[in-house]
Amino acid sequence: MRKFATKMRITLAQTSPRLNRSNLEEVASIIDAHKDDSDLIVFGELSLNGYLLQDKLYEDAWEIDELDLLKELSLKTDIVIGAAIRDKESFRNTALYFSNGRLLSKHYKVHLPNYGMFEEARYFKAGTLFESFSTQFGKVSMVVCEDLWHKDVHEKLMAENPDYIVALVASPARGFSDRGLDIEDKWYEIIRTVAAECRAKLIFVNRVGFEDGLGFWGGSCIVDENAEILHKLPRYKKEVKTFKI
Repeated sequence: MRKFATKMRITLAQTSPRLNRSNLEEVASIIDAHKDDSDLIVFGELSLNGYLLQDKLYEDAWEIDELDLLKELSLKTDIVIGAAIRDKESFRNTALYFSNGRLLSKHYKVHLPNYGMFEEARYFKAGTLFESFSTQFGKVSMVVCEDLWHKDVHEKLMAENPDYIVALVASPARGFSDRGLDIEDKWYEIIRTVAAECRAKLIFVNRVGFEDGLGFWGGSCIVDENAEILHKLPRYKKEVKTFKI
């Protein structure tokens, strides 16, 4: 049963992660500041680590039991966050959903880009599944960045029939033109298409800041099931804001 009739307060946390483990402290501070006025706080891809980790993965990847602080904080509000997670002898680019004091679900990024500026497949092990899970707000599916650029993923999401799709992203700015930013236009085309195909609300959170010459553009937003962008954060600017949908 869909629960769109129930108003939900969603906080978009458009942050600029550093390439070290200190991000957990900032994340906890943001959650603490917004927990009383939010039902769900969403951070971007690899928000607990930074993006261009490369060999730093061996030092900075998290064990799930090192994130008990997020479990505690989720007693007040649900949390979705991206992290590099150690999985036995491998590393996973992971979306984590915390709720009511526990890790409710996780999604391992399936499509790891390995072209141009991207080298994820060198360092991470790919996931294999797209699933949905039940929350107090309805069914949720999570995806990480490149996952959404594949049409077969759209079909798998439609089969899951979620109420909400949460997309964690670390998209570098590229394709500058007089009209604006080509990558932004492409992303908004994709997420509006997926939201309409799935008849779901889609929460898109992209990071900002710079790493080794890569600049991330932000533009986090919430799209409704009619492909309308309801709320949007600015490009390039760190911002945390709560919206009622």
